[in-house]
Amino acid sequence: MNVDLAQKSYFLRLPPTGFLVVVCVLGLTLLGLVVLFSASQSMHENPAFLLRRQITWLGLALCAGAVAMFIDLEKIRPFIWILALSSLVLLIIVLIPGIGIRVNGAQRWLGFGSVRFQVSEFGKLGLIFLLAHYLAVNRRRMSEMVAGFFIPCTIIGLFCALIILEPDFGTALLCGVVGGTLLFLAGAKLRYLIPAGIGALALFAVAVWHDPVRLRRVTSFLDMEGTRSDASYQLWQGILAFGAGGLGGVGVGSGRQQMAFLPEAHTDFIFAIVGEELGFFFTAGVVALFLTIFLIGVIKLRNAPNLYQYLVVFGALIMLTFQALINIGVVTGCLPTKGISLPFISYGGSNLVFMFIFIGILLNGVRTWELPRAYRARDL
Repeated sequence: MNVDLAQKSYFLRLPPTGFLVVVCVLGLTLLGLVVLFSASQSMHENPAFLLRRQITWLGLALCAGAVAMFIDLEKIRPFIWILALSSLVLLIIVLIPGIGIRVNGAQRWLGFGSVRFQVSEFGKLGLIFLLAHYLAVNRRRMSEMVAGFFIPCTIIGLFCALIILEPDFGTALLCGVVGGTLLFLAGAKLRYLIPAGIGALALFAVAVWHDPVRLRRVTSFLDMEGTRSDASYQLWQGILAFGAGGLGGVGVGSGRQQMAFLPEAHTDFIFAIVGEELGFFFTAGVVALFLTIFLIGVIKLRNAPNLYQYLVVFGALIMLTFQALINIGVVTGCLPTKGISLPFISYGGSNLVFMFIFIGILLNGVRTWELPRAYRARDL
């Protein structure tokens, strides 16, 4: 009886590193709410409209994150195929004309009344769980061409292909990188991975070449000043925002770029608003918080009880941090412009919910992997 009570107390306990992750996430989220309120002043007659919607989504995100944190990762393994198939079905349904909602040339959303849901976010979750489960089950066959390489590559390629058809090149690239990383960590042979990675990048380049919008983004990125009044207008305005902010920023609500100068100021380019209104120290702080989350996750991975949980938690961790890295790289002019949100800060309900799910999965590992060895089984 005492052992059961002790085990229960361990399951409910969150170690100090877990609290540090929570503090980082709450800090990023609160910063996002403050900057969103400022960035939405010129977008709606009621500046609090978007803020209220984001707070509503935040409530759902907290519930979803709590479920992900306390769920037993082992007990959901029999249902992973249902999760994966559901995400694939949604990725197919959203491509059907008349069902998927088309915005700015991209058909990425499903609508339920006034609520829109971006299905590629669900696809990220399905990809991580399916790939982690498959690789863990076949861990002793990773040296084989079919079971250890061809089948998992087919899984990654199927998710990425459906997302690219929306089109959403940024998310497809993110999923491909995360999937390839998990495949490498599971023990796939480099003699297979390297040629496959080069081939995937070549196919991605061909897809960009045949898409005029994406190709224009790449060419304008290479000549930002020459196209600053045309294709690079958004990126140029973002760079101006960072320059205007300097070290200390111009003050919350006093920024110029959010007054309709910078497109998508409340979503993809909200990091530029942080730079203009709060300055370099806050932007560096955002980077430091994401780096802290990543380092805690990497350190805790050493305690993973089996390959499946290791890959699930690491997949969630790099899906979140790589997305942040891509967004920051885009806004600062280090990467070509692509529509991808900054986790916890950008406006958007479905992305916020799934980012909290990913952080919940990370906290799940941080919490349960702290159990004494007598309380948890390990693969032999």
